[in-house]
Amino acid sequence: MIYFLLIINFICFVVFYVDKKRAIKHQRRISENTLLSLMLLGGTIGGVLGMFIFRHKISKKSFLLKFGLIFIIQVVLMYFFKKYI
Repeated sequence: MIYFLLIINFICFVVFYVDKKRAIKHQRRISENTLLSLMLLGGTIGGVLGMFIFRHKISKKSFLLKFGLIFIIQVVLMYFFKKYI
């Protein structure tokens, strides 16, 4: 499980980097659904690092709202798994 989380966070971080570079060059972008899906699969830390280090998607309120929802879902799931498993 630890290896999976390390890999998915690294992938998410790199995808945020690639999307930021594409945005700067006005090229075809990576969809927000892809970014959010990677975060939902466990890449939240990599996504947050990518957002702040590359200053990417930090001013887009709709994206931040969806990210917040994903974060809350993950916290609730961790609570229930820790409590009942």
